[in-house]
Amino acid sequence: MDYLIGVDLGTTSTKAVLFDTKGQVIASANQGYKLYRDEPDMAEQDLTEIWDAFLAAVKEVALAAVDGKILAVSFSSAMHSLIAFDEAWQPLTRIITWADTRSVKYTEALKANDLGAQLYSKTGTPIHPMAPLSKLLWLQNEHAEIFNQAKHYLGIKEYLFHRLFGANKMDYSIASGTGLFNIFELAWDEQALKTTNITAAQLPTPVEPYEIERGMVSEYAEAMGLPVDTPFVYGAADGPLSNLGVNAIKPGVAAVTIGTSGAIRVVTDAPRVDPKGRTFTYALDRDHWVIGGPVNNGGDVFRWARDNMFDDEKATAELMGIDSYDLLTEIAGKIPAGANGLLFHPYLGGERAPIWDANARGSFFGITHQHTRAHMIRAVLEGIIFNIYMVSLALEEVVGDLTSIQATGGFARSPLWRQMMADIFEQGVTVPKAFESGALAATVMAQKALGLVDSLDVIADMVGEAQTYEPNPANYATYRDLAPIFIRLSRQLQTEYKSIADFQRKYN
Repeated sequence: MDYLIGVDLGTTSTKAVLFDTKGQVIASANQGYKLYRDEPDMAEQDLTEIWDAFLAAVKEVALAAVDGKILAVSFSSAMHSLIAFDEAWQPLTRIITWADTRSVKYTEALKANDLGAQLYSKTGTPIHPMAPLSKLLWLQNEHAEIFNQAKHYLGIKEYLFHRLFGANKMDYSIASGTGLFNIFELAWDEQALKTTNITAAQLPTPVEPYEIERGMVSEYAEAMGLPVDTPFVYGAADGPLSNLGVNAIKPGVAAVTIGTSGAIRVVTDAPRVDPKGRTFTYALDRDHWVIGGPVNNGGDVFRWARDNMFDDEKATAELMGIDSYDLLTEIAGKIPAGANGLLFHPYLGGERAPIWDANARGSFFGITHQHTRAHMIRAVLEGIIFNIYMVSLALEEVVGDLTSIQATGGFARSPLWRQMMADIFEQGVTVPKAFESGALAATVMAQKALGLVDSLDVIADMVGEAQTYEPNPANYATYRDLAPIFIRLSRQLQTEYKSIADFQRKYN
């Protein structure tokens, strides 16, 4: 039997999944690591921890391929990471992740003049601290000793490929999220390079996501239990691959993913940008472009609410041997849609789409004597979906009407959240049975790279049967009244987000 390994490089863990060529999961392994927040707004990973997790995860699933051959290893990777190296390829920084917002001051300055809009119009990456573009400005201004010594810049996946093969390449998909890559020319953008005072020679060579490396360092091959000549396919970024992994690659079919963070995305056949700068445009490959918006605040907000407002319920769930999140959604499900007029803006970690404001802060609005903690947890869950809905409105201005929604991520396991999304969007929400969709999509790209399939459309036969939730008219009438209030309020609060964020930085 033939197998493929999909590796999903994430923010807090690396997962490896062994598939057969029909997309069936044979084995999986997950290795976690710490996200370092040693100072305000920092979010970094340790290179050694990432490397060790990668080797261990791949080794674990490779051991399950006892009766066949592993055809390839392919990758889905978190976007926007940055690592600086000196001339001898010694790291000068840890991995600065998408969640790191220390460059907010330089981002705001860039957004305040025409240069920011010009760069966005060519790169498709919104001007935000998540992007390496902003991180480079921060390094140059606040860590000049590192910036001046740096001769090479890579992301998390490129670091692994460099160590395995000595390669210095970056696939179009990851490159399109740097803020430095011209999505219309498929090359590093001269204006972006000039803005950050770096050269193309300091960046990897952009390549197709189907690029293959062979002949890895024997020591590492042995550590993973793989033959030295096992093909390694670059694959793509986790966002675009999430669309492919749930078969949301036809026009108008949106993929909504809510895990720790979240996003809504639609695939088009050519790059397009939003004149208002609210959406991203990232490559899956040169023929498939993913347009959408990411949000910082998804399941992590649910976790915050559980940990800070529901200690007793959390303890009860542990005693009963049930999932504490299931208990909280059961509590929320007893509260009517709209939480009796209680709204929650979930901006605990700043926000990307649709407001692109790293200073954004969370808030409850509309609290009265009748509201309880149960109303609050309902409002938290609804607030996360309302925010995604706001992104969808901006997305429709760029790509047209959404015809259907494919939902994935941790939230998609909850029937309450599925129904909530259908009601708020007034749209049927389908939950595919595909497991490990990002890793699965990476292996489909590997099959195309190896010439085993002609088209990415084969994913349709791999995602399995789906369950669809239709909107409840009584609920969507309520949400139709509430949604405009949520949207107007988010805009009005933006005038004070910086003030409260500055206060917190001063006194925390």
